[in-house]
Amino acid sequence: MPDIIDGNQISKDIIEELTIEVSKLLDSKPKVVFVRVGEDPASVSYVNKKQKVSAQIGIESVLLVLDVSISQQELIAQIRKLNEDPEVNGILIQSPLPSHMIETEVFNSVAPEKDVDGFNVVNVGKLCQEDESGFVACTPAGIIELLKRQNIVVEGKHVVVVGRSLIVGKPAGLLLVKKSKIGNATVTFCHSRTQEIASIAKQADILIAAIGKPNFIDATMVKKGAVVIDVGINRVEDGSKKSGFRLVGDVDFEAVQSKVSAITPVPGGVGPMTVAMLMKNTIKAYRLSHK
Repeated sequence: MPDIIDGNQISKDIIEELTIEVSKLLDSKPKVVFVRVGEDPASVSYVNKKQKVSAQIGIESVLLVLDVSISQQELIAQIRKLNEDPEVNGILIQSPLPSHMIETEVFNSVAPEKDVDGFNVVNVGKLCQEDESGFVACTPAGIIELLKRQNIVVEGKHVVVVGRSLIVGKPAGLLLVKKSKIGNATVTFCHSRTQEIASIAKQADILIAAIGKPNFIDATMVKKGAVVIDVGINRVEDGSKKSGFRLVGDVDFEAVQSKVSAITPVPGGVGPMTVAMLMKNTIKAYRLSHK
C-alpha cells in the first residue's frame, strides 16, 4: 500500500510552529485583510476557514466584503487604501472574482510586499529569478512543503505537472525546477492542448494533477511507484451524502493508489496546506515590514 500523505497533520504541525513564532513577537502582531467580492458560498467558506486559522495562530485578520456589482476600478481603489495602510501586512483577494473583472489586473494592484497570495507579477518574476524575498503562491508552496516533510527526493526526478494555471501549475513547475533541496527536477507541463497526455503523465516520477477535472488521472496514466500529488477539489453528485455531493480530486484515487508509492487524498491532502502557507507568507510579510 502507498504512503497516504496526510496534509491535515502536516498543516497542523506548521500551524503549531507558526503559533509559537507569533507568540514570541513583542511589539505587535501580523495583520492580514481578506477581500471578498460577493457571497459565493465556496468563497465564504474558504475565507471563514482562513480567519479561523489566523485567530488560532495569533494573526489579526479583517474581512472586507464588497458587493458583487462593484466595478473593477472601485475594487482597485479599495486595494490601494490597504496598500497605503502601514498596519496591514498582508492582502488576499479571494478568487474567483466576478466575471466583469480581469483577475490579473486586480492581483497586480496589490502591493508586492503585501501580496501574500503570490500572484502579483513582481512576485512571479522573483520566483523565476529564485529571489527568496518574494512571495510564492500558497498551494504550490504547500506542495513543496508536503514533499519536504515526507522526505520525497525531488532532485533529478522527472516531474509532470498537469495544468498551467497562474495559481498552481506554473509556479509549482518553477519551484520544482529551481536550484534548491526540494528542486532540481526535470519538469514537463501538460495542459488541455497537450497531445498524448497519458503517455507523458506515465513517465512521471512525481505527478502533480491540477487540471480541475474530477478523476481525470486514471491508472493508465501513472507509472508504478510514482508519487502523485492531487491538487483538484471537485464536487460530484452523490445521493448518499446529506449535502448531495462529495469531494473528489483530479486523480481517480481508488484506481491509482495500488500503483503508486505515495499519494495525497482529497480532501485532506494539498487543501489544508494552502491555508497554512498563507499564514506563513503573512508572517514573512510582517517580518519584512519590521526590518
